[in-house]
Amino acid sequence: MGIDLALIWAVIILFGILMYVVMDGFDLGIGILFPFFGDRHDRDVMMNTVAPVWDGNETWLVLGGAGLLAAFPLAYAVILDAFMMPLILMLLGLIFRGVAFEFRFKASEARRHWWDKAFIFGSFCATFFQGVTLGGFIHGVPVANRVYAGGALDWFSPFSVFCGLGLVAAYALLGCTWLILKTHGGLQERMRVLAKPLTWLLLAVIMVISVWTPLTHPAIAARWFSFPNLLWFAPVPVLVLLVTWLLLRSLTGAPHAGPFLLTLALVFLGYSGLGISVWPYIVPPGITIWQAAGPAQSQGFALVGALVIIPFILMYTAWSYYVFRGKVTQEDGYH
Repeated sequence: MGIDLALIWAVIILFGILMYVVMDGFDLGIGILFPFFGDRHDRDVMMNTVAPVWDGNETWLVLGGAGLLAAFPLAYAVILDAFMMPLILMLLGLIFRGVAFEFRFKASEARRHWWDKAFIFGSFCATFFQGVTLGGFIHGVPVANRVYAGGALDWFSPFSVFCGLGLVAAYALLGCTWLILKTHGGLQERMRVLAKPLTWLLLAVIMVISVWTPLTHPAIAARWFSFPNLLWFAPVPVLVLLVTWLLLRSLTGAPHAGPFLLTLALVFLGYSGLGISVWPYIVPPGITIWQAAGPAQSQGFALVGALVIIPFILMYTAWSYYVFRGKVTQEDGYH
């Protein structure tokens, strides 16, 4: 029995995307929350909670994209063609945010507000178009003769726009609970208060998508409500409600790490629901991971490199978060 390289690479790419959502989600969420906190000192603290680690978080995005090109070149070509515009806008947002990180602390008082606006715009733009791309991916990509057969704006639909706004809510809650973990005093208290309506908002988003998806996508409905997929999917909504209840409870009193960890659990449950919805298609609704796989020699060669580099990425990520652990105050600075 041979090694299923396509399956191994699918797991690696799914892991890389999940790590990106987890690691970059909360610092994008901080930018989304910026308009609610106008005080300069509050904004300094908010940015300083992620200043030492934010750029390393995006390593996972590079890994996912490079892995898709190396292991599934057909899927890479089709997805890039289908979602060229939202992906370019996403990268534009990431550029604005990255530049704002570096220049905001060096700008004069009179010009700092421009970099605040760039940080807000970049964070919202990158998050929204990630969600739009996800919604368009779930909706399906028309393919004929192994090339993209749709139009330039097929990715744009009410469902994809809703997914974009839903991801904004998810990242905002991630950022809010991250700041509960990393700050104290008045800023932490305001984040605790804000996290409650954001939790309810995210739950509403999950419920709407859970109803909208099977109603408008019969193929996904068939996968949800057929055996054995139904057995895998049935615990997900129950766990979502349980985790939401625990999250709201954890926001009472003096919360610390609990809200952030429970928000990560909500994100993971949503991600698992997505996986159940589209598996084993890497280009829904018709191209599976095995149909899109590159030559076994190419996959094997790239796999050797991935298995070497991924442990190093995990180690330096863990080390950086360990070094910069603890609460961040106004006196702390990393620029």
